[in-house]
Amino acid sequence: MVYEIGNRTVDDAVARVLDGETLDRRDGLALIAQPVEPLAKGADYVRSQLGDDTVDACSIVNAKAGNCAEDCGFCAQSVHFDTGIDTYGFLDPEQILKAAKQAERDGAQRFGVVVAEKGVSKEKRPDEWDDVIRAIRLVRDETDVEVDASLGILTEEEAAILADEGLNHYNHNIETSPRFFPEIVGTHDFEDRVKTLEVAKEAGMDLCAGVILGMGESPTDRVDAAIALQDIGVSSLPVNILNPVAGTMFNDREEALISTAETIKTIAVYRLLHPHARVRLTGGREVNFAEDEQHLPFEAGADGILTGNYLTTEGQSPGDDIEMMEQAGMEPNTEVNDFDPEEVKSRDGDSADPADTAVGTATSKAEVSDG
Repeated sequence: MVYEIGNRTVDDAVARVLDGETLDRRDGLALIAQPVEPLAKGADYVRSQLGDDTVDACSIVNAKAGNCAEDCGFCAQSVHFDTGIDTYGFLDPEQILKAAKQAERDGAQRFGVVVAEKGVSKEKRPDEWDDVIRAIRLVRDETDVEVDASLGILTEEEAAILADEGLNHYNHNIETSPRFFPEIVGTHDFEDRVKTLEVAKEAGMDLCAGVILGMGESPTDRVDAAIALQDIGVSSLPVNILNPVAGTMFNDREEALISTAETIKTIAVYRLLHPHARVRLTGGREVNFAEDEQHLPFEAGADGILTGNYLTTEGQSPGDDIEMMEQAGMEPNTEVNDFDPEEVKSRDGDSADPADTAVGTATSKAEVSDG
């Protein structure tokens, strides 16, 4: 029996995806023009048939904060913007392990070591590279979480070393479509990002790469970004929603240029274009969704989340995230990290030591407006 939503475009797409077909750009453009309700229902059905009704949680640490020479317009850590964040060099690997253990305790299945720079260079900064490897080994050997990293541009040699050390996913977001990318970033181009992802994949790592919605891109750009990620081949697709930070390119905005309905539609289209990836709701959800709306993306195909704090802004508690998953009729993934969700929910905002990251030092324009 074929499940039908009652919308011909959505029903056809759902049937083709479940039959093993890969949808293309034309399909994506047709889908994103559909009403939100049937689109969300169709994407949720695909997720339920191909997934396991769990939400996979990752957590990150800002392992090296600020002073980045790149000019990414959304980023509080760029030297091109005066955002007032705390800056520091690469953390002591033991501090990174401490954050990983907290993430494990909070129910994360994977933990990402993130740096703010164009690339960690084995050749130019060998001491820092050695600390990166030591941190990866500590997390790998002393926790049960999968260790991931976002270290910027990689050489083939660096990628091979990281893969040999057991790095699970390499994160390098494409941020937006090839067309819109130059509107946001001027110091490197879209192909630079793609090349690094290709190098990481060739070395044997899985890929985590996604987007930021609401920067001024069009619905077509959102589809084109998803198609670019199809071409690259990702297993984790993080969807950020712009959280405008004071001092950045988006200093004059109080919210992302995308509605709740359009965000949900985009997530649904991403599920249909990437039926086997974890479509992961990440930064900006707390300031762009009302508290009673945060579960909606998980009823539209999302099945992953970034839990805890972000790089320069605070997230909500892991317990609240678990309650949100349950509100959507899903449950936390415990395949990697066999934790007790009820114990996490019982804690009152017990999170990682903020001294370990730059969390809370950037000012969200949305939060200022709410205040």
